[in-house]
Amino acid sequence: MILSGRALADEIQEEIKHQIASYSSSPGLAVVLMGDHAPSLAYVSMKTKACQAVGIQTFLHRLPPSTSEVYLIQLIQELNNDPSVDGILVQLPLPSHINPEKIVATIDPNKDVDGFHPINLGKLLLGINSGFVPCTPLGVKVLLERSHISTEGKDLVIVGRSSIVGKPLAALLMQNAPACNATVTVVHSRSKDLIQHTARADILVAALGSPRFIKEEMVKEGAVVIDVGINREEDPQSPKGFRLVGDVDFDAVAPKCQAITPVPKGVGPMTVAMLLHNTLLSYQRKHA
Repeated sequence: MILSGRALADEIQEEIKHQIASYSSSPGLAVVLMGDHAPSLAYVSMKTKACQAVGIQTFLHRLPPSTSEVYLIQLIQELNNDPSVDGILVQLPLPSHINPEKIVATIDPNKDVDGFHPINLGKLLLGINSGFVPCTPLGVKVLLERSHISTEGKDLVIVGRSSIVGKPLAALLMQNAPACNATVTVVHSRSKDLIQHTARADILVAALGSPRFIKEEMVKEGAVVIDVGINREEDPQSPKGFRLVGDVDFDAVAPKCQAITPVPKGVGPMTVAMLLHNTLLSYQRKHA
């Protein structure tokens, strides 16, 4: 079974659009973009279009790459105090002279719809539901849940330990909560006998940023495979000169799987849908 994140994200966006239409005002998302990094431009365009489609106002702040850290912090503080802004998204990566940890920590945790603020990550680890869960881990959880794939007691292996996906996803899916309760193992570049871990996984999540890293022999027969990776691979036959591939060797691995996400149209659309979800959630909490 192919797990279409695109189809499920479309369903979720329709649900969000219906909810927003019932309100007398609209949620607002401020997006801060520094420089002309091509993938960042594409991601921001995708996110703002999705917001517009469901009725979320977007306030785009495009800054030159030479913008000082002091100015960026001042802008974020202004957005923290702006009542029309329910969510703040600072598109990463930032230029090298900007400290991303310092910038994320400046965002009001109640408007941190990316879920990266230390307070929100702390709440996730403690199982406190008043924070925001990072969008990609939340998207993976919702994709599994709404595809009727149980994580209860399952052996779930995550390949990758980033603070954006691997660590928060592990914290999320091990919680004593509905659609969680997995037995989670996190493996990474220093792990010994990597294949022994991946080959026993009932659910395998690839989130390491290495194209086609997960091979057929690394996957158990009948496993569920979630491919978080998005990598550019040269393809002279493509009009763009490249194509997007995941961290999983899809053609070789898919025949062994109970279910697998494609790249593109897998986890990526779910990440965007969860950004909309978190922005709406911030708005609802403010108006509760």
